[in-house]
Amino acid sequence: MHQQHASAKNLKKTNRVRHAFLSRAGGISKGIYAGLNCGPGSDDISAHVAENRSRATRLIGASSDQLRTLYQVHSATVIDAETIDQDNPPRADALVCSRPDLVIGVLAADCAPVLFAEPGSGIVAAAHAGWRGSLNGVIEATVDAMVERGADRSNIAAAIGPCIGPQSYEVGSEFSAPFEAQDPSNVRFFAERSGSDRLLFDLPNYVASRLVCAGIISHAATGQDTYGDENFFSYRRSCHRNEADYGRNLSLIKLNTAA
Repeated sequence: MHQQHASAKNLKKTNRVRHAFLSRAGGISKGIYAGLNCGPGSDDISAHVAENRSRATRLIGASSDQLRTLYQVHSATVIDAETIDQDNPPRADALVCSRPDLVIGVLAADCAPVLFAEPGSGIVAAAHAGWRGSLNGVIEATVDAMVERGADRSNIAAAIGPCIGPQSYEVGSEFSAPFEAQDPSNVRFFAERSGSDRLLFDLPNYVASRLVCAGIISHAATGQDTYGDENFFSYRRSCHRNEADYGRNLSLIKLNTAA
């Protein structure tokens, strides 16, 4: 677990924002959670998760009491980070924030973490975008929430973090139906798997297409495949290994105090 944590060039262009897509490197968890498991919803030792979350926030110059995360449910619900009681996080899948004293984060283990920044207005956001949340509009809802708070849509930069890659995401032939029903051109995100009646789904490029639909000009992807890369936690890999549970990767973004 020595791989460096990932970042996106388009979010690094401004000194107004700090962000990181964290790998498993640098944590204290053991066994199937080995490394930086930051998921309170896992069955890992809670003290280990708390220490991992503290280490994670320190990596971007903050402390764990500044961190705000959600009880994620694959929805398109967006919450203002200022309203969160971290001891009882709301059921939602995206956060917006305009306070430099807070860090917002999303957890993922194959779903796509998406971080957003509009430095001019001092607004950042983070979304948990699996296939269901993306199909239901979590990307557009997040962008709309930023705009409602004063962000300039044309200046929002977004980055898709480590998630299951198109060569690893095998699905049944029926899986594409709701995507094609929503937009027939979504068929381009599915490929036939040779020697099988199953399909391969390109989640990162589907998420990117939703960013384009939301009017985001500056978008990027870090490109790591969480299933194929052992430096990241993967729900699907843990299922294929018949493991009892899985760790969660944390992705973080915050405003710097000084512009």
